Amino acid sequence: MKPLLLRLASTAATVLGLVLCTQPARAQGNNTLVLLQPVVARHLNSAVQSGTATGIPAAQIFASPLRFEGEGDWTPKPYLAETWAFQDDGRSLVLRLVKNATFHDGKPITSEDVAFSIMAVKANHPFQSMFAPVERVDTPSPHIAIIRLSQPHPAILLAMSPAFCPILPKHIYGDGQDLKLHPRNSANIVGSGPFKVVEFKPNEHIIMERHAGYFMPGRPKLDRLIWKVIQDSTSQVLAFERKDVQMLPWNSSISTTSQLKKMAHLEVVSNKGGEAIGPLGWLAFNTLKKPYDDVRVRQAVAYAIDRDFITKVLHRGFTKRATGPIMPGTPMYTDKVETYALNLDKANKLLDAAGLKKDDKGIRFAMQIDYLPNTPDNSQNIAEYLKPQLKKIGIDVSVRGQPDFPTWARRVSNYDFDVTMDGAFNYGDPVIGVHRTYLSSNIRKGVIWSNTQNYKNPRVDELLAQAGIERDPAKRKAMYDEFQRIIANDVPVTFTHVWPQSMVYDKSLKNVPVSIWGGFTPLDNVSR
Repeated sequence: MKPLLLRLASTAATVLGLVLCTQPARAQGNNTLVLLQPVVARHLNSAVQSGTATGIPAAQIFASPLRFEGEGDWTPKPYLAETWAFQDDGRSLVLRLVKNATFHDGKPITSEDVAFSIMAVKANHPFQSMFAPVERVDTPSPHIAIIRLSQPHPAILLAMSPAFCPILPKHIYGDGQDLKLHPRNSANIVGSGPFKVVEFKPNEHIIMERHAGYFMPGRPKLDRLIWKVIQDSTSQVLAFERKDVQMLPWNSSISTTSQLKKMAHLEVVSNKGGEAIGPLGWLAFNTLKKPYDDVRVRQAVAYAIDRDFITKVLHRGFTKRATGPIMPGTPMYTDKVETYALNLDKANKLLDAAGLKKDDKGIRFAMQIDYLPNTPDNSQNIAEYLKPQLKKIGIDVSVRGQPDFPTWARRVSNYDFDVTMDGAFNYGDPVIGVHRTYLSSNIRKGVIWSNTQNYKNPRVDELLAQAGIERDPAKRKAMYDEFQRIIANDVPVTFTHVWPQSMVYDKSLKNVPVSIWGGFTPLDNVSR
């Protein structure tokens, strides 16, 4: 009898343990928000690292000089800088800082920290164009920082946002160590934003707590953020179904989004917000190789792609067409370009004109398509679709998969490819995320997403140089309109779609920001 009772007690304990383990995360406290982190972050210092894995959680740890709030609002708002103004014909930007801001260790945030951080981003961040015109930052008082520029730089206000300009504590990071390898990037992190890190286990979770000394009155409204690292898409859906997580700040998986939309307790915001992130999908050509050095061949491929099939069938309506190198919904975008509506007859005529005749099997030439790994909706599935589609105009397509991102990036950046299905993020202002792909001066072997198409056009170089310093918005827009028309005609890449962007959150949450920066927005006003 006694062994039976012991077995029953053991079974009950096991069941109780399972129940406790699967209780909703809200049981940890009504003022705790559990977020899904789908990608492992190596560290949390966004001054030296781009991308969502580091940048989204870092936006909660570090404040920036400016921030952007409100749906579709491109007007900068005060953050650490309460006011800002250009002087010297746009060659100086004066920031007047709030006077009550402190780091997580209690030390005051001063202009010295702002100066240190801006120069640190300039020296270490992958997007070199963001702060390239910055010569120095003067600090005439503890609460005034003057950014000195070699030339006007209209993109700098957007570059002052949380995605790009975390304000770091100089008293910690200014110790002479390599900032990219600094031990405080991932341990004992001291930030300047609404939440402080109490535990960071890259493959498991990030735990943050409210910064009691945060300078914005009444914020943050939440006491704790817990970021759970869940990489498997099925497990992600189950976590939401069990209410173990309440928010996914940025998601590009169509299959995950479509499943989450079926859950009554969730709000799924798709194709709204995140315009400054601006991910565009494309098929990119290696113009160093024949026959892709012939613009007629590139145009023919563009005319052979059915983009409506991609967006409406492959992507089930979760994406929209991309028409050119600048993201729709951003200030410099125009749709007045050649959009390459499906036209197989025109495609065949262009290939005939290029001297690529069909053989007795109806084949003109062979094409190998590489694709960005681990992005099936945005890359692999489209590459597979192109295999039968391009055969209709006599192109024999083979699809080459890569085991991981480094292998793919190494091949493409060293020009060991015909065409590749991938894409890039615009990051709000063309200076930051667009110029890199089309400037002939940015052809850098071994560096991915740095004009790996080897595209050269003197007029494009001239337009981008002028638009990068033009302060008149109308004149700047006209330059970028011409640029977009040229790129559409030259086809160094042919655009397919805007990557899906969605934010998912429990309907019990209030004041969830749907801004141009999407998940890169501080969550200091969110409550439950």
